[in-house]
Amino acid sequence: MAGLFKNLLVLFFVFQNTCLGFRSPLSVFKRYKDTTRSFSSECLGSDQPVISLGLSDFALDIRMPGVTPKQSDTYLCMSVPLPVDDEAYVVDFKPHASMDTVHHMLLFGCNEPSSTENYWDCDEGTCKDKSNILYAWARNAPPTRLPEGVGFRVGGETGGRFFVLQVHYGDISAFRDKHKDCSGVTLHLTHQKQPLIAGMYLMMSVNTVIPPGEKAVDADIACHYKRFPMHLFAYRVHTHRLGKVVSGYRVRNGQWTLIGRQSPQLPQAFYPVERPVEVSYDDTLAARCVFSGEGRTTETHIGGTANDEMCNFYIMYYMEAKHAVSYMTCTQNANPELFRNIPQEANVPIQIMSDMLKMTHGHHEETKDSDKSSLLKQAKKEEILEQNFHIEEAVEWPGLDLKLGQVSGLALDAENNLVIFHRGDHVWDENSFDNTFVYQQRGLGPIEQNTILVLHPSNAKLLHSLGKSLFYLPHGLSIDKNGNYWVTDVALHQVLKLGPNEKEPLLTLGVALQPGSDKNHFCQPTDVAVDPNTGSIYVSDGYCNSRIIQFSPNGLYLMQWGEGTETSLGRDKPGQFHIPHSLALIPDFSQLCVADRENGRIQCFRLETGEFIREIKHKSFGRELFAVSYVPGLLFAVNGMPYPGEAEPVQGFVMNFSTGEITDTFIPLRKSFEMPHDIVASEDKTVFVGDVHAKAVWKFASTEKMEHRSVKKAGIEVQEIKESGTIVEGRLKNNPESTDPVKKQEKQHLVQQHTSTGISFVLITTLLIIPVVVLLAILLFIRWRKTTVYRGDGEHKLDSSSGRILGRVRGKGSGGLNLGNFFASHKSYSRKGFDRVSTEGSDQEKDEGEGTDSEEECSAPPTPPAPSSF
Repeated sequence: MAGLFKNLLVLFFVFQNTCLGFRSPLSVFKRYKDTTRSFSSECLGSDQPVISLGLSDFALDIRMPGVTPKQSDTYLCMSVPLPVDDEAYVVDFKPHASMDTVHHMLLFGCNEPSSTENYWDCDEGTCKDKSNILYAWARNAPPTRLPEGVGFRVGGETGGRFFVLQVHYGDISAFRDKHKDCSGVTLHLTHQKQPLIAGMYLMMSVNTVIPPGEKAVDADIACHYKRFPMHLFAYRVHTHRLGKVVSGYRVRNGQWTLIGRQSPQLPQAFYPVERPVEVSYDDTLAARCVFSGEGRTTETHIGGTANDEMCNFYIMYYMEAKHAVSYMTCTQNANPELFRNIPQEANVPIQIMSDMLKMTHGHHEETKDSDKSSLLKQAKKEEILEQNFHIEEAVEWPGLDLKLGQVSGLALDAENNLVIFHRGDHVWDENSFDNTFVYQQRGLGPIEQNTILVLHPSNAKLLHSLGKSLFYLPHGLSIDKNGNYWVTDVALHQVLKLGPNEKEPLLTLGVALQPGSDKNHFCQPTDVAVDPNTGSIYVSDGYCNSRIIQFSPNGLYLMQWGEGTETSLGRDKPGQFHIPHSLALIPDFSQLCVADRENGRIQCFRLETGEFIREIKHKSFGRELFAVSYVPGLLFAVNGMPYPGEAEPVQGFVMNFSTGEITDTFIPLRKSFEMPHDIVASEDKTVFVGDVHAKAVWKFASTEKMEHRSVKKAGIEVQEIKESGTIVEGRLKNNPESTDPVKKQEKQHLVQQHTSTGISFVLITTLLIIPVVVLLAILLFIRWRKTTVYRGDGEHKLDSSSGRILGRVRGKGSGGLNLGNFFASHKSYSRKGFDRVSTEGSDQEKDEGEGTDSEEECSAPPTPPAPSSF
């Protein structure tokens, strides 16, 4: 009996310790989460500056120790030693600060801080030895994440052993209540050796003077690079109030490659370099800050106060570990003549909304009324973003029954009237061109019908027509802000500008009926777009050239970019085209998006330089994407017929412009798409699609019928939208999940995360209950023993009962439950505590070889397999 009692006590303490051991990591993790959520008005206790995140990772909290600055433009510093002696790597930064109290923060690494005090005035210096900038923050910038496999090296023989935090308190009016500030940053460190070492390159002007009232003042910085290659992955700009735009470039052989360009009045985060840039030996790094002295009555110099100015361009880079240099600076202009050729974009200020400007300064210029206004605007914005809608055919529109030729181009004029560009009685077929792309049916003469038709968008009534006897094979159409029609003709190999009431072209680009690839010739140009801000002309050229050409407003050649797709490589590179078929100009973001037809994707480029920005590609596009159109916040597109054996249907797409995510798809109810060739949309989500084979134009409209009701979400009143009595979000018909596998994966991940939380909760509850059950069993056993001590079969019952109890208890453990392995293998568990974000895009599908289309219009390059044209 005594042995059984001892066994039960041992089991009790084992389970009790198991529960305590299980709770301890969770409580530590929760403490870590709570502390890293602290804001500037909350102080972190000094007893938990280091939090373990697993076997090799830990978090280090670096915070101001509850300070109250006494005057504006105070710089305070504090230091924290690296809590380990061996080498470690910083792989993530999480700021804890508000621009209401902090102007900016800098984090340095060094071996000997300037002071051993709890904190000190930075006028005494930051470090006694050489210091490296590891991190910078200002204007409510979000966290900075490093690419996978990249880290800042600290500790060991070569890395710094102290972190020094410098905080600049600009306007101290926020401290009228004498509260204590604990701003700072949480670092995520790991002992795992990183193959690539991060560093910081600081470009800084030190002698710029901004005269009062001067509209534009440039501060230029340039240095020759004389080290091993470095790869740039993030940048940050910094000025004070007078800064308008800051731009950084790599210059190689006279070519300027953009690293980053941003307004310093926006949150001063580290922004990812949109296209990775490598800097090699003998390259030049160049940066320009543009200031305005308007509103100042005295000269403004470079300095440390909020009334001074700064011109800083920070570059985060990584290098191979064996060649790594952790910190470099450039404070001179080694080649002033170089800046004569700086891209024009560097001189163009980035416009910031006035309310955004107030918000980003953080000097308490906002009033309660303006705060309320911003909240209302934000609520309105959220309301718009939550409005699900579905595009459906407007079946009452009579325009579908119009007698048209092959419909090649569509556009909307300033009154949202529909403009159609069609081919009348001409047809593009296999006899239209020879192998050198020369038009073979000139004997037919030009089209004798009016090829440009202006229709009322509601009743399809013909309002105006023109274009008779001007064209042979119309293709692309766009309308500029002055109402001029810009068209392309693939037979003429020309781009023409027509006035709304003119019979003859106002401007002609290209040589009639002569294909070519130089600055003066096109080869079957497909589309044209005109920048409403600059008047620059962009032409996609075309079926037998693979380029985008930029012209000045009066038709002078400026530049071009693009090349043919190397099909043998099996992957289409950025900037390669296989029929750039349609253009969508996005003036809000200075971008040009191209429907890269036979590559089945959209590519977007920077207007000023032609630099590749991003690709949008979905499996549901299929092999071909014919056309793309833009309205603020949205992209609309149409694809081609599926290849034999492929399942992707021909349809229209609605995409979120920012993310590229497909939010809706649509098909016609009357007739069917055969080869939808062009698409155009208006801001009210009215969409027109022209089909070159069906010789028809469909009208589509949003079906949203909204009923608003107020709902409290996280303490903020928002509008929930209903459609026909059903919440829009619940309509399966409108759910584009089936066309976007990425969203499916995200939803599955959320479900798994929710399930794992439930499993963890059940497991914790079970393990906490077991000791109580054991105690109750002991008490019941003692009571039973007292009541059965005089019964003759008690000993037998004791053995049987105890055997069952021990058997059950052992059975619980015999399954080999290992809490460490359980949580380590679970998808929602992370030993590291932070998820590092890759800089590589994930929304890209790989084409499986090339194919051909059996459609009539087949004037792509004659080498098989030839894509269909039109």
